[in-house]
Amino acid sequence: MSALEWFAHKPLGDGIFWIQERFYESGNRANIWLVRGSQRDVVIDAGLGLRSLPDYLRAAGLVEPAEGAGRRPLLAVATHVHFDHSGGLQHFEEVAVHSAEAAALLRGDNYEAVTWLSDREVGRPPRPGWRARHFRVPPVRPSRLLQEGDVISLGDRQLTVMHMPGHSRGSICLHDKDRKILFSGDVVYDGSMIDWLPYSRISDYVASCQRLMELVDRGLVEKVLPGHFNIFGAERLYRLASNYISQAGVCHKVSACAMRSIASIALRITNSRVTS
Repeated sequence: MSALEWFAHKPLGDGIFWIQERFYESGNRANIWLVRGSQRDVVIDAGLGLRSLPDYLRAAGLVEPAEGAGRRPLLAVATHVHFDHSGGLQHFEEVAVHSAEAAALLRGDNYEAVTWLSDREVGRPPRPGWRARHFRVPPVRPSRLLQEGDVISLGDRQLTVMHMPGHSRGSICLHDKDRKILFSGDVVYDGSMIDWLPYSRISDYVASCQRLMELVDRGLVEKVLPGHFNIFGAERLYRLASNYISQAGVCHKVSACAMRSIASIALRITNSRVTS
């Protein structure tokens, strides 16, 4: 299967494109965002990597050909290293990730990447004989380590890094302050927030949600482009963040701790089978 078959995109205007993996038929299917600038293009999250995303972007005419003179550089930014967002980073020359998860990406740590993928989630195998049990997030050496407050310049637009741990220790949002757009990764999307994975931490998540609410209170966000599901606005962002905080009591913490233990065991067993 070619990259043109595997991916599909939708233009949102103002240089932003919404890209998805057509045959990854799962609630874990991540949104991929292409943001084009006057001097640099940025891909926010990269999907599973079963087909080359840069090949698709070039074939679909969304970025300039690799051999083009004076072409704009293309940077892939991972909002975090979970497999559904980081598997495709292997296909990019320039990769950025928060420093807290850089070592996991460098060593191809599929425990921290929470790699679990089944054959039934992939509607059409990317190639003959492909099996989900062989899928791994390969080691990738980041070319840029991100920290809170860093600015990724695209020329005519700037994306500010906001370190928002909780879902994972290196989770980030990217904030386009001028356009009041928040690329939120898995920090928040229109669904249940997951805080029971390895390296999830509820107290960090509460603090991150408080920051999200402050962005709305200050009128700094009007549109959220999340890591999963559909786009939403400021009012929904505030409600999702405030609901999480209100529910993060003792009972929730006990339940999340139990689920984290189960998930950790399952991931260690799965990864030991793949590597043995």
